[in-house]
Amino acid sequence: MAFVVRKFVNNLRNVNKCKKVCLMVQSKRHVPACYSSTLVLKAAEEKSRTCKFFHTTNITNKIVAFKLSDIGEGIREVVIKEWFVKVGDKVNQFDNICEVQSDKAAVTITSRYDGVVTKLYHEMDQTALVGQPLVDIDVENTADEEDSSDSDTESINNDARKIENQANHKKKVLTTPAVRRIASQFKVDLSTVSPTGRNGRILKEDVLAHLNMTSDKSNEVSDLNSVNAISMPVSMAQAKVEVVLEDRVIPISGFTKAMVKSMTEAMKIPHFGLSDEYDVTKLIQSRESLKIIAQERGVKLTYMPIIIKASSLALTAHPVLNSSLDSSCENIIYKASHNIGVAMDTPNGLVVPVIKNVQHKSILEIAQELNILQEKGLKGQLGLNDIAGGTFTLSNIGVVGGTYAKPVILPPQVSIGALGKIQVLPRFNSNGDVVKTHILTVSWSADHRVVDGVTMAKFSNNLKQYLEDPYKLLLDL
Repeated sequence: MAFVVRKFVNNLRNVNKCKKVCLMVQSKRHVPACYSSTLVLKAAEEKSRTCKFFHTTNITNKIVAFKLSDIGEGIREVVIKEWFVKVGDKVNQFDNICEVQSDKAAVTITSRYDGVVTKLYHEMDQTALVGQPLVDIDVENTADEEDSSDSDTESINNDARKIENQANHKKKVLTTPAVRRIASQFKVDLSTVSPTGRNGRILKEDVLAHLNMTSDKSNEVSDLNSVNAISMPVSMAQAKVEVVLEDRVIPISGFTKAMVKSMTEAMKIPHFGLSDEYDVTKLIQSRESLKIIAQERGVKLTYMPIIIKASSLALTAHPVLNSSLDSSCENIIYKASHNIGVAMDTPNGLVVPVIKNVQHKSILEIAQELNILQEKGLKGQLGLNDIAGGTFTLSNIGVVGGTYAKPVILPPQVSIGALGKIQVLPRFNSNGDVVKTHILTVSWSADHRVVDGVTMAKFSNNLKQYLEDPYKLLLDL
């Protein structure tokens, strides 16, 4: 009987969920193996039975596979753009693990565990799937074998107090991966740095100020007397001819993959186009005056924020252009917010960040938000919230050159505009004289299932009035 009990307990030690074993033993004598089940049940019902308890402990696996969780927007795969850790590094909760690039935005993945990284599952520019491991982390094992239920309770309370103390002492730091790399290089604890950015965000200048350095210190040159000129040999320039020996196959990923999907759906929409010319001579004069005022308030003012605000006012008069069709194409959904997207050319490709609730914002607020989105786009730091929820889109092709275009609608929106280059051209005034005029060319595309040509032309004329005479824009603000 003793051998059976020991074998039973040893087997139960391999079961993670087993905490306690209750063995019923008859106090007077052991029940022979040949007894019937009825006699065993009767013996079990006798009051003379006693209960003895055996305690077991879980076999704790210290190696935890940190998996890529669902980051929303239907994303199923991402590309590893940068690792912030390597094998052997110690990480804490909320520390950056890596930066991934989906087909919609760049996302920084943070750790949920405290421990040491033991394995990286992917190399740079490799594809990782949602639900699959990113790294293995050796977490600390704090489970101790206890002898009684009282000691179990005491251990749980101690662990809770430790976690609470760690939470009190740990401070979540808001900053960018670039700033974290600088802090790691100089071994700076970011929790000790005084933030000056928006919402308590630590900027690069804050870390450099903490180190008593400046951002341009690396460009400083020592005394000219101590600089010795070195003669360099001059060689003739030679043209390099590159011969392509074979075709290259590059998989579609990131923003390019998103563009393939969205444009495939977009070409199912019956498009129609409308183009026009706006005389923005007065707008240029007004912007020159407003630019100085905006600079005094620390905001860079371009033409785009003014055009975005004027478009919002025109959308108020023609709300069907700020709508979408449902999936069954049976209902038109009129959007309450004017979430205007602005197409941008970034190192990662074409992206369309969105300025939300334009109808409630001033031109300076729109300019400030647009500057932030442009800076994030150039750094590849646009998040899902920055590019989601657009209801109307403007594309400024004039920045790179061009006059007219045929823009493609971004589903589920029903209209899009492309702004050309502002050119100085001769035009006749009301007296029949030829004058120098600043002309802005615009091209509109609309979903002909929802929008007709007359509505699109009225919207364009309304926007034209605002841009050709900015005083009308001020009256409707």
